[in-house]
Amino acid sequence: MAVCAVDISGVEKTYRGRVQALRGVSLQVPEGSIFGLLGPNGAGKSTLVKILTTIIRPTRCRGSLLGNPVGHKPTLRKVGYLPEHSRFPAYLTGRQVIGYAAGLGGVRVTSEEVDDLLDLVGMSGGAEDRAIKTYSKGMVQRIGLAQALVNSPRLVILDEPTDGVDPEGRYHMRNILQKLRDDGVTVFVNSHLLGELETLCDSIAILKEGQVVRQGALSDLTAGSRGFQVAVEGSLPEEAASRIRGLGH
Repeated sequence: MAVCAVDISGVEKTYRGRVQALRGVSLQVPEGSIFGLLGPNGAGKSTLVKILTTIIRPTRCRGSLLGNPVGHKPTLRKVGYLPEHSRFPAYLTGRQVIGYAAGLGGVRVTSEEVDDLLDLVGMSGGAEDRAIKTYSKGMVQRIGLAQALVNSPRLVILDEPTDGVDPEGRYHMRNILQKLRDDGVTVFVNSHLLGELETLCDSIAILKEGQVVRQGALSDLTAGSRGFQVAVEGSLPEEAASRIRGLGH
């Protein structure tokens, strides 16, 4: 059986005794994989992420993170986190944000290590020395990912990392996350974008109204899905018809 970086069961969260955001969530994330948590806005995805990172307390939770109980403080030093809405001081440069994050986490980094992180996320060549307030949303997300990696984590948790990012930025983000997986890092991605997770993840869990309704490898989840037949009436240009025939349908 595969070793799990995240293994939780029966997670519940009720706000103010009335609003039940999570209702017995159980899921497993294999170590060294890219895992996607999929669901519509309001499904409880961000609540679960904040429980895993100890930002909020669960009403009930059993399980482990990197082999230790959820909430184990020393384990969090091995976890990188990119929140849904990054709020970096606008006057800092991208390079300074990475140093700032390292200082908060008690991590010592050399200028060469910072340069390596900037290269990894595609923020070298001058942009790293500009103030955050001049950045696009995609640039902020790249710097956010760099600061999440400053502690050389074994597990990276990303909350809507491509939200508001243009297609080119999403493509670049996917390449970075796949490289992290290839280097043995476990990547946990929370998103409401099925297309993003479908092209990125090894396995996913679908969260709806605070409950996991499906979980598993993408190939298994889509194996029993129904197909659709589309009929086109009328004539088509020969080139288009030839391409359709070439698809084998």
